[in-house]
Amino acid sequence: MKILITGGAGFIGSHLSEYLLEQGHTVLVIDDLSTGSIENIIHLKGHPRFEYVIDSILNTRVSAELVDRSDIIYHLAAAVGVRLIVESPVQTIETNIKGTETILDLAGKKKKKTVVFSTSEVYGKSKKIPFSEDDDLVMGSTTRSRWSYACSKAIDEFLALAYWKEKKLPTIIIRLFNTVGPRQTGQYGMVIPTFVQQALEGRPLTVYGDG
Repeated sequence: MKILITGGAGFIGSHLSEYLLEQGHTVLVIDDLSTGSIENIIHLKGHPRFEYVIDSILNTRVSAELVDRSDIIYHLAAAVGVRLIVESPVQTIETNIKGTETILDLAGKKKKKTVVFSTSEVYGKSKKIPFSEDDDLVMGSTTRSRWSYACSKAIDEFLALAYWKEKKLPTIIIRLFNTVGPRQTGQYGMVIPTFVQQALEGRPLTVYGDG
């Protein structure tokens, strides 16, 4: 099976690429390296069933060709990281909403199954435990840009479900929680890799507020 991974040079995307190759699939990756890194996938470059394209998913011509060549799409491309979201809210909203709309539109034309990766952030301030996919979402004020990420990912989910209901596009939504591991960077405000790096270097751990 040919599988397209958007954001495939990211922390999660690169590990997913490895896993799918091990399972015998052909993997196509597109990433603009805005938060991903070529170092994450450089070891896969010579693999006969691996191919990558450095470009934005908003480049419709390139994305359309990759969608046409694939059997299923794992849509991971997104603006991520608290620091990036707070400092670049426009980029966050445009990347997450326009990017997902582009991929769903292209996939919808060919009825290519699409797995949309969302986030636990969509639960917002909800204190209900355990969480459920049917719970109401409790978001913060629009004056706080950190909520633009959660809201944009919620819109992504609405779009995916709308494409299923209206256009019969097979879609799956996955809400990731705090995923951590090798290759994750603290560059964009990820807490755990920042702590790990500081600890390895013998520096004090940075704690904001009361932690």
